[in-house]
Amino acid sequence: MLNWSYLLKMDQLMNTLTQYGLMAEKHWREFRPKMVQTLEAQGTLREMLVEAQEKTKDEMLELRMQLMRQGLTPQQAHDRAWEMVRERYILLPPESDEETA
Repeated sequence: MLNWSYLLKMDQLMNTLTQYGLMAEKHWREFRPKMVQTLEAQGTLREMLVEAQEKTKDEMLELRMQLMRQGLTPQQAHDRAWEMVRERYILLPPESDEETA
């Protein structure tokens, strides 16, 4: 028998924004306002933020492991992985004038 309260808690946990999701939201609102407006109108902003944070977390974990196998300390590996991943999902480039017009 399914425990619905457990599934609901898991769903809420999966949709909780972490530091990456919150950072993405702040950055997107400042530098990608048109995109945020479109996502809000579609009702998909939160979903996209969760997706960005999960992809960031997953790729960083994989990269950190690779970098540590190459001899970096855990902190060095974390910092390097963040530098490599952050602009893919979190710190997106600003919208161009054409996009915001």
